[in-house]
Amino acid sequence: MWMAVGAVVMIIALLLMAGGKSADPNVFDYNEVYSTRRITVAPILLMVGLIIEMYAIMRKPKATDK
Repeated sequence: MWMAVGAVVMIIALLLMAGGKSADPNVFDYNEVYSTRRITVAPILLMVGLIIEMYAIMRKPKATDK
């Protein structure tokens, strides 16, 4: 379950980084390429997703009594 949560968070982060295509290839839109969403929010979410994945890999499973 934790692996899926981490994967979803990382996919969301990658989708937030995507895009930025200009309608006119000769015009460079600085605000679109270097937006807060792409430079700050998406990398933070990607790191959170990686931390969740590390937790999912390293955590010790619960012991079941039979």
